[in-house]
Amino acid sequence: QVQLVESGGGLVQPGGSLRLSCVASGSIFTIYSMGWYRQAPGKQRELVANTNRGSTNYADSVKGRFTISRDNAKNTVYLQMNDLKPEDTAVYYCNADLLTSRPMGRREYWGQGTQVTVSS
Repeated sequence: QVQLVESGGGLVQPGGSLRLSCVASGSIFTIYSMGWYRQAPGKQRELVANTNRGSTNYADSVKGRFTISRDNAKNTVYLQMNDLKPEDTAVYYCNADLLTSRPMGRREYWGQGTQVTVSS
């Protein structure tokens, strides 16, 4: 069974840092992309950052503060979040575009989300 499990969320003061991790497990043959989205109450889910071979993409609101990285050998994607602001408060979701061997096929997967709260 393929699943994405996020960790690292929590409560942090403005200006603080958190590092989110997402581990994909299961019969994974190819990772085409992995990334992070977030959704605040009353707002649409939005892209935070994603990455695939040789490219990364960031929301304008997090550029210079967040860094996405990947460890393909561990099927893991990280999001280092620095200089956190109250407006970063949201549920952060891991997303992955995966080709799996059992069952065979390619589709997107989502984690259950991890809460990030930035508050003084």
